[in-house]
Amino acid sequence: MPCGARSEGGFRLYTCADLDRLAVIKRMKPLGFTLEEMRDLLDIVDALPRVSAADGTALIARLETFHRAAWQRVADLAGQLATAQGFADQLHEQLALHQR
Repeated sequence: MPCGARSEGGFRLYTCADLDRLAVIKRMKPLGFTLEEMRDLLDIVDALPRVSAADGTALIARLETFHRAAWQRVADLAGQLATAQGFADQLHEQLALHQR
């Protein structure tokens, strides 16, 4: 399908590859990755199937860096969520005390 293809009604048509790329971006965005980081990861994923073993090793190392960063950001968010839940629980307790 040509780039920028449109339906008869004028809607943009996406390929499965386009949708896969959008899914990666949607997953990276809440973790706070920058547009440059998103582009870099997509470049890595695009290049991996087409490179030699030697070049693939470097790409895999970069991919591992993204993997570690993603898990660190997940852990950070889990900590923030635990703090927020603790705060909400504290407010709930205060409400319970004062509604008696």
